[in-house]
Amino acid sequence: MSRSVPLIRTAGLGLLVSLLGACSGDVVRSLASDAGYGPRTVAAPDFVAESRSKAQPDFMPVGVDAPKRPVRAKSVTGQKALEAELESARGRNEVRGRAAASAGQGAAATIKPAPAPPQ
Repeated sequence: MSRSVPLIRTAGLGLLVSLLGACSGDVVRSLASDAGYGPRTVAAPDFVAESRSKAQPDFMPVGVDAPKRPVRAKSVTGQKALEAELESARGRNEVRGRAAASAGQGAAATIKPAPAPPQ
């Protein structure tokens, strides 16, 4: 008798799990919504239906590989040339920034603050 109790509990638990697992299927969901227990389908409002495009959406479907890129990756020499170009542009920008900062400091020394308004 003591061996049959755990066996019955295990079988009951297995039955409960399988019944709860069956509730997640589309068949059960459609039967429940048809009987009035599930969510009701609501038609989209007119302004939503009119704003949606009738054409096929231009996103890539799942499971389809992306098209090959028309531009190939840069070679090692091309990468080095681009890196050198960007480094020189950064250097020019830093020099311009320092020149603008020093010009701003010189101009700020000659400007007198506005007098405070009378209260």
